[in-house]
Amino acid sequence: MSLRLRLALWYGGLTGLIILMIGVLAYAAYHRTQYDNLDRALEGAVEHVAGAHSSLAVAGEVAAMLATPILPNVGVRVYGERGQVVAASPNAGPAPAIDPRDVLDHPSGPPYDLITGLVPPFATVEAGGGAFGLTSDADGRRWRLYVLPVDGSKQFLLAAASLEGIDASVELFRRLVPLLAVVGAGITLIAGGLLAGYALRPVATLTETASTIARSRELGRRVPIGSRRDELGQLAATFNEMLASLEQAYRAQQRFVADASHELRAPLTAIQANLELLERQPNMPAGEQREAVGEASREARRLARLVADLLALARADAGLALKRRPVDLDAVVLEAFRAARQLAHGQTLALEPFEPARVAGDEDLLKQLVLILLDNALKYTPPAGCVTLGLRRRGARAELLVGDTGVGIPAEDLPHVFERFYRADPARSRDPGGTGLGLSIARWIAAHHGGQIDLQSQPGQGTLVTVRLPLHP
Repeated sequence: MSLRLRLALWYGGLTGLIILMIGVLAYAAYHRTQYDNLDRALEGAVEHVAGAHSSLAVAGEVAAMLATPILPNVGVRVYGERGQVVAASPNAGPAPAIDPRDVLDHPSGPPYDLITGLVPPFATVEAGGGAFGLTSDADGRRWRLYVLPVDGSKQFLLAAASLEGIDASVELFRRLVPLLAVVGAGITLIAGGLLAGYALRPVATLTETASTIARSRELGRRVPIGSRRDELGQLAATFNEMLASLEQAYRAQQRFVADASHELRAPLTAIQANLELLERQPNMPAGEQREAVGEASREARRLARLVADLLALARADAGLALKRRPVDLDAVVLEAFRAARQLAHGQTLALEPFEPARVAGDEDLLKQLVLILLDNALKYTPPAGCVTLGLRRRGARAELLVGDTGVGIPAEDLPHVFERFYRADPARSRDPGGTGLGLSIARWIAAHHGGQIDLQSQPGQGTLVTVRLPLHP
């Protein structure tokens, strides 16, 4: 079942239920009022006659008083002690014959149904010294009765009113309420379906766009937003942002795969060429054999470094959690500084400033981070240059500083130096055996330790890399 149909059914069902509840409440309240008003009218008519009865002892005088109807729809009769009619108002004729003593002995309940009885009365109706009754005439019409014994005599006063009008309105109302509920639900169902279709049109567009992208892999497509600023407009905008992010990631993955293939192909080709040369010429001079084997060995080591770097980045992409523990960063920096001395080729290495600092993280990865930065600095610094390594505390962070007086990086290349396999032209000429993944790995290590890397450089003046890591409390 579609969302549009479910919403329409919910709207229709809820509207029908509300109309039904309101209709039933109105039905009960209206008819409870009608029946209670009639009971009060009967009681009032009888009390009016009872108040004058004691002063009109002669039957003819009572009849003269009743000659004018007390109320248009209420007939009044005066019964003697044997149940005979002594006097009656003109409009009491249609009322069925009744013995008032039966009403007093067996009073009846209210004239309305159970649903109407659920509504509390707007005004209390009490029988007082009399009793209410119900009876039906020969045509099946109901009559409401009220009988009151006359004090000081053996006579009875009875007021009767037909319930035909009220019963007819009750029946009409009883049929009208379900009909209104059904009609209201039907109209709401149709209108709800149309409104839901209009409101969910952006969702249909979103679904169609997503389906088209899934089939065609055209990540450049976007969902039209228009002037919508509601939740669906925000959903479409978020979807477009997600598409842009996916497109960027997809393009980066394509470049990564292409660059990785190119980088892997170069050492493999060199290794294969040297092995084929040795295979074709088994009796070549020893010097040439050593040169071929040495070149193949160098390319194999380069290939091993490249695969190791790719595995490190694959681990980063997988989002594997690091095992964090307190690490003395100054000890790590000092150890990396000693190892970097073996990599220097005439450059001057300096350790300043150097302050103790403790961070939370992985000691091996932090050492790899420092060595990557030092290795890059040494590769791109001429033999007469200088490379400095420093560690200092700044507030709640430790700052790791690696500076050099090397070739520097052009301004247009600075935004891309942390991209995988990206190497500026001067770097490529100085480091043909590099992988172009070192700074990408360094940024990943820093980020997973809650830190960041900043790089400042000018061509011909050198480069300064600053790594900021949160201190361990």
